[in-house]
Amino acid sequence: MITLHYLEDSRAQRILWLLEELKLDYKLVRYRRDDATGLAPASLKKIHGLGKSPVITDDGFTLAESGAIIDYLSQRYGAATLLPARDGHDWWQYVYWLHYAEGSLMPPLLMHYVFERVKRAPMPFFIKPLVGKIVAGVNRAFLDEQIRTHLNFVADHLSCHEWINGSQFTAADIQMSFPLETAMHNPALADSFPRLRAYVNALQARPAYRKALQAGGDYRYGPTN
Repeated sequence: MITLHYLEDSRAQRILWLLEELKLDYKLVRYRRDDATGLAPASLKKIHGLGKSPVITDDGFTLAESGAIIDYLSQRYGAATLLPARDGHDWWQYVYWLHYAEGSLMPPLLMHYVFERVKRAPMPFFIKPLVGKIVAGVNRAFLDEQIRTHLNFVADHLSCHEWINGSQFTAADIQMSFPLETAMHNPALADSFPRLRAYVNALQARPAYRKALQAGGDYRYGPTN
């Protein structure tokens, strides 16, 4: 049986969703974030040296990294349902989006999240205005433009496609969900990119996604209705 080491409010939500899409039997091992730091607990390092989630074990094999896990599970258990045919350009489009999600789209979103945490971190009152100005300057000069460039790119692509790979829902849609949910969690971005908001709503309306939420519990980027 597949075991998913599931950290709350993390990319592990995608793997749980994928397991539900594939209708696989699995065991869920839950981990809570540290209350003080928000980081994964040290106990995860017993499963994988980096101590991060998601991690799966399957037949004694341990695998980390969302993209690798999604690729592994899809190719082993879902080739007939969640992957395009390998003999055409659709396959390489799938590979592109599978890697784009974490390789290009997520980094500026993650940097923005980290800078916002720095801005809100406890610090002497006389330093806080300076930190606020630095964060605002980085956002204005780099991150805001980068995030909107990527979101415009994805929105343009989805303007003529139902799913990220065309008319077929694939594992690449699952991989793309986390960065887009993160972005659409920002009301200003959600209002600016209605096609992305509609796409995320369609992902979150899938029955397997809803089952994953029931199994995993609270998820900060999940649907509000």
